Amino acid sequence: MQFQLKDKTILVTGGTSGVGRALTERLRHENRVIVLGRNPEKLQALASTCPNVETIEADLANLNAVRSAIHNIRDMGALDVLINNAAIQHTPLFTDPVFDPNSITEEISVNFTSICHLIHGLLPCLEAAGNARIININSALGLVPKTSSAVYCATKGALNILTQSLRYQLEGAGIQVQQAILPLVDTAMTTGRGSGKISAQDAAQAIIRGLEKDVPDNRVGKVKLLMILHRISPALAARILKGA
Repeated sequence: MQFQLKDKTILVTGGTSGVGRALTERLRHENRVIVLGRNPEKLQALASTCPNVETIEADLANLNAVRSAIHNIRDMGALDVLINNAAIQHTPLFTDPVFDPNSITEEISVNFTSICHLIHGLLPCLEAAGNARIININSALGLVPKTSSAVYCATKGALNILTQSLRYQLEGAGIQVQQAILPLVDTAMTTGRGSGKISAQDAAQAIIRGLEKDVPDNRVGKVKLLMILHRISPALAARILKGA
């Protein structure tokens, strides 16, 4: 039996733009959707366009803000689905003169540390719902890295392992842990980079389909081909992604 995304309480991080916004738009009609974001103007614009969506302002790079958000979400009651979608990506190489070492902590905090805290802090809400879902939005770069965005690739690799380990830990808690592994998606983050992108709407549709079908590791689009290639020739897959 499929997981029914109807009459559920769903938290989406980074839900004001890109894939997160597309997920919010699709899920809000038959569910209670709460969006966590850091930009107050974007949150206000979302609330104006989608008045039935609840919003919480929090910068995931700030651990105190994450703790405050967890406290606020706990007050809202049971949580059926946690979608960890928010992420940032810095492209300079460590060897570039413009590389800012301060970006390392920010990127790790948003892409990985905050996710760990959100999952741990919201476990009581997820357990209260019964048959809940955690879905981490991941990237092909967490499986095979590229040259630039080394910290981003590392955080996505860590997210892949975290997802698998938590899947074991929460087997008896009534919480399923999934991930959607995306190819290059046409969002503000990827402006001017790459080709053959899928739209945020198509990505959201694939994520929801995998969530409903309880796919543990939902490899979307070209990621399926990448994994086949990686099994046949890991060296070739690495060369292709190296210059991506």
